[in-house]
Amino acid sequence: MRLKEALQRKNFVVTSEFQAPMDEDPKELIESLKLIRGRVDGISLSEVDFEGVAVDSINACDVLKQNRFEPIYQTTTRNKNRLELERDLLHAHESSIDNLLVFTEDYRITGDSLYEMMFFHVDAGKLQSVLEHLQKGQTLEGKELSASAEFFIGAGVESSWGKNVPDLEMKEMEEMIQMGTGYFLTTPVFDLDRFDKFLSHTNTFGVPVIAEVLIIRTAGMAKFLNRHMKPGMVPEWMIQKLSKAVDKERASIELFSDTIKGLKHLCQGVHIITIGGEDKLRKYFDAAGLK
Repeated sequence: MRLKEALQRKNFVVTSEFQAPMDEDPKELIESLKLIRGRVDGISLSEVDFEGVAVDSINACDVLKQNRFEPIYQTTTRNKNRLELERDLLHAHESSIDNLLVFTEDYRITGDSLYEMMFFHVDAGKLQSVLEHLQKGQTLEGKELSASAEFFIGAGVESSWGKNVPDLEMKEMEEMIQMGTGYFLTTPVFDLDRFDKFLSHTNTFGVPVIAEVLIIRTAGMAKFLNRHMKPGMVPEWMIQKLSKAVDKERASIELFSDTIKGLKHLCQGVHIITIGGEDKLRKYFDAAGLK
């Protein structure tokens, strides 16, 4: 079942995110993902530009499709002008990729390096300008395309505000809905009560919300995220549980499972980020009762 159809049927969807391989051969990634084939409704691949070397995430999406996965092309808008954004969306369309996940500026986790997340919302005006032309079958410069380009759109939103969502973010969510956004993907969720308050403040939009869940495997990893991404992002009680646990993996799986089970009653899906350890994903899925 396609991601769009699953959301329209109000299924609880499961998507996941990985980094496109730095080399041109994604075979190792595909082998790891085969362990969860049939248990995810979509897989997004983040764009990476590492020391001037850009990874072709669209090509990796094409390989996912060939291996019977639902690919989601993930891109950012802040550092691209309209022509660059158009170029990438046309490339995705020509590769028959119709799921689009957009952020203003995304965070990356590559090996041991982490680029701090600055903004998670979408530059709606720029994106709308490009999409309107592509949907009409023409480029920004007025050149006719062989066919119009349509995408099922997901957009990133900051959910850690709780109920105190800034007016700017509410306005941008409204703008994204007007251009046909099919779902919103949140920042990582650790505090279910705060997330519930966020949902109560935004539920009038009537658009499905998918909560991002970041698998935390060790206390050191949690402290690293709090230090380099956002202070207090991972709650202290989670850090203590991982720190004191004799079996670190079991403690990590329990935290993940409890978070997923809580989210099933709040939103319409989860977006799982592993930061490595893809070969162990099946254990986490089994514990949380995913598919």
